Amino acid sequence: MSVLSSLFAPEPPSVAIELANRRVTVVEVGRSAKGVSVIGYASEPLPAGAIVPGIDTPNIPNPAVVSEALGRALGRAGVKSARRAALIVPDGVARVTLLPFEQLPAKPADLEQLIRWQVKKSTPYPIEEAQVTWCRAHQAETGSIVAAVVARRDVVAEYEGIVNAAGVHAGLVDLASLNVMNALIAANAATTADWLLVTMAPEGTTLAIGRGSDLMFYRHRAAVDEEPLSALVHQTAMYHEDRLGGTKFSRVWLCGGGIGRDAEQVRMEIHKRLDVPVEAVDVRAAAEMAGRIGASTDVLDAIAAPLGVLLRDRKAA
Repeated sequence: MSVLSSLFAPEPPSVAIELANRRVTVVEVGRSAKGVSVIGYASEPLPAGAIVPGIDTPNIPNPAVVSEALGRALGRAGVKSARRAALIVPDGVARVTLLPFEQLPAKPADLEQLIRWQVKKSTPYPIEEAQVTWCRAHQAETGSIVAAVVARRDVVAEYEGIVNAAGVHAGLVDLASLNVMNALIAANAATTADWLLVTMAPEGTTLAIGRGSDLMFYRHRAAVDEEPLSALVHQTAMYHEDRLGGTKFSRVWLCGGGIGRDAEQVRMEIHKRLDVPVEAVDVRAAAEMAGRIGASTDVLDAIAAPLGVLLRDRKAA
């Protein structure tokens, strides 16, 4: 959907690394007779407080702990010679805003300046310290809707530093939920109706509405806001009906809910409000799993975002 930083390369990376609140995940893909195959995977747990996602505060207070976990994950995944990788960071690192434009400027630099001007007042740090990128979210009757992603440059650099210390260059940096969306779109290419994705992490919850492959709505709420999940789902459903002309979602996916004892309660809570079955994210329709890699709910949950960025990059290539 969007990238926080990117460097053009002749071929997309085959490895993705996710640095999340409680775990480090490495995914490697290769080609198979049916398309893309996950040939390497490993996830290493992190102690509480190793990564504390935030938009304007230090995120990695103990880099050595995270670096050690990444080294173990790379080894267990069998990744030995990756010099560059896509990097997935938590949603709480950045702010995503959908901005309307009657007409987009011809030059990307001019559009970035307009975006910076529009988000300046809502950014809790000097906009000059921000890293900004954007993509077209969807086309409206009044013009283009752009998804603007704003992150503090030094916060992103913390995550890049962990990867660089492992001898890997982070050529792409992107957000977790946007790439879970990419994985879902790749795995459900025929879907044209409206759908909802709920991604959960210890530090916050993100809700995104898709219409086919378009991003129609995006909202992230930090856990410290103490807004219950039922309220977030209700507000999102009302927006879908009132502002997007939607009725019932065709499908509802939950990512992050496979971890912890309250997963089933979360599913039931969402199902009760929306009256739609809540599915765990399953990307096997978009990529095969090598024989030695299991396909438990936790594994599918962990690989969703890293695989999503690799599938997106290949689709664009």
